[in-house]
Amino acid sequence: MKPDWNTAAWRKSVISDTGACVEVAHSAGMVGVRDSKARGQGSILEFTEAEWRAFTGGVRNGEFDYDELRKSG
Repeated sequence: MKPDWNTAAWRKSVISDTGACVEVAHSAGMVGVRDSKARGQGSILEFTEAEWRAFTGGVRNGEFDYDELRKSG
């Protein structure tokens, strides 16, 4: 089954108040990520459950801390 992002329940962080944020949704076993400013206009990145769990686990572990990413880039 293919994800239906048009009917998906999109969510964004409650601490995102600057307009510079992303939204996530679940559909047909996939997680979609989109730019909240470009709803319906931009691309939607799709991730499997395993990919999403690996990413969010890394976030919880501090592996993607912004200041650390900035140092390495």
